[in-house]
Amino acid sequence: MVDYAYTTVTGKIKDLLAKVRTTGVPPKLTIEHLKVLGFTSSNDKTLIGVMKFVGLIDTSGIPTPVWSAYRGGKYKTVLADAIRSGYADLFAIYPDANARSVQDLTHVFSTSSSAGSQVVGKTVATFKALVDEADFTQASDPTETTLPAAPLHTPAANMPPPPPKSSPIEQLAKSAGPEVHIDIQIHISPESSADQIEKIFESMAKHLYGKRTAGDT
Repeated sequence: MVDYAYTTVTGKIKDLLAKVRTTGVPPKLTIEHLKVLGFTSSNDKTLIGVMKFVGLIDTSGIPTPVWSAYRGGKYKTVLADAIRSGYADLFAIYPDANARSVQDLTHVFSTSSSAGSQVVGKTVATFKALVDEADFTQASDPTETTLPAAPLHTPAANMPPPPPKSSPIEQLAKSAGPEVHIDIQIHISPESSADQIEKIFESMAKHLYGKRTAGDT
């Protein structure tokens, strides 16, 4: 069951919406603020529930971004979208609910709630009064699905993956030019003494690495 909002002063919906556009944005829409705007009747407080139902104020009575948008040049379109959102269940049954007859609306409201015939009648009148102030010719269609725009350029999808990076050692080896290997073969006579063999290696160290031996001065 849906608890549709209604007001007993449907003729004042147009006046209140005009005040929304032409007066400052209040911190909260309250009975006191309605009185400041000139809505002093005890029944005028039912207008607050209607403003909540279509999203111009939140459950606490604080004006929403819809309220601010309604103050702009496309206020009739903004209201149409707000009505579509608030009466989503109705528009799910009749996508053209704004153009439906009182009989069609009465049937939906009476079967969708436990309200009596008098309340249903006021609910229909409230909906009709809101629709009269909206422009559904430019309102967005909630059945349309908006897809994200495709990127203009997708070079990464068509390019081969970059080659793996070389390690610093590999990069140094590549930049050092061709490698040179020197193989040295030493033939030592099996009759050589230990001192002779040691002298041979000391001489090699001196000439290959510039290492000075203990006997050098």
